[in-house]
Amino acid sequence: MVNIYQNILSAKNEGQKLLAVLIDPEKIDLKNVPSFFEKVHQSVTTHIFVGGSTDYENQTDTVVAAVKKATNLPVILFPGDVSQISQKADGILFLSLLSGRNPEYLIEQQVKAAPILKNSNLEILPTGYILIDGKKETATQKVSNTKPISQDSIDLILNTALAGEFSGKKLIYLEAGSGATEAVSQEIIKKVSENLSIPLIVGGGIRSKEQLDSAFNAGADLVVIGTAFEKNEDFFKDLKK
Repeated sequence: MVNIYQNILSAKNEGQKLLAVLIDPEKIDLKNVPSFFEKVHQSVTTHIFVGGSTDYENQTDTVVAAVKKATNLPVILFPGDVSQISQKADGILFLSLLSGRNPEYLIEQQVKAAPILKNSNLEILPTGYILIDGKKETATQKVSNTKPISQDSIDLILNTALAGEFSGKKLIYLEAGSGATEAVSQEIIKKVSENLSIPLIVGGGIRSKEQLDSAFNAGADLVVIGTAFEKNEDFFKDLKK
């Protein structure tokens, strides 16, 4: 089994930038998975995330199985709750919503997941999840009943990220949310990146190669793109190896 975290950490130390494609089980058509991954494999994509704020049809396990058949890239769960755990994936972002104060997403879901993960082969990646205002109400905001942090509150964002690292998180994830009209700013990414010693993930609102490069240049170690591919698979052409 590939050590996902060690590879991410090594990439950070070597200055290698990583790109994850996020697949929402509620939005992908299974019959399109093989052709979708033909495009993925021609791009610089390094990781696949599977998950969403909700999965009302319980499609996560089925989608993970289809994705695993189509790719050898690491498949990592990005779950909205404990029901979205699939033993067929390679790893899981063990998320704590640090930007909110709802105990359900700070610790309750994690407690429910613990006995399942204890008996699984999933690599567990403790992740501090920080929701940043992307100028659009997100599904995460609705489901978690928490408010995102304003992009003007840079010190609060930084201190929240540091609190995550100091409490033992191995990754920090700055998230503007699916469909965000405003991505996490370069200023925020730079400030957080310069003060963390653990890898920084950034996602939400990134719809062009220019925005992707900006996030990387500001200090993101791994960028997550979802909506851009859902709406325009031709985006892969801009990200060819």
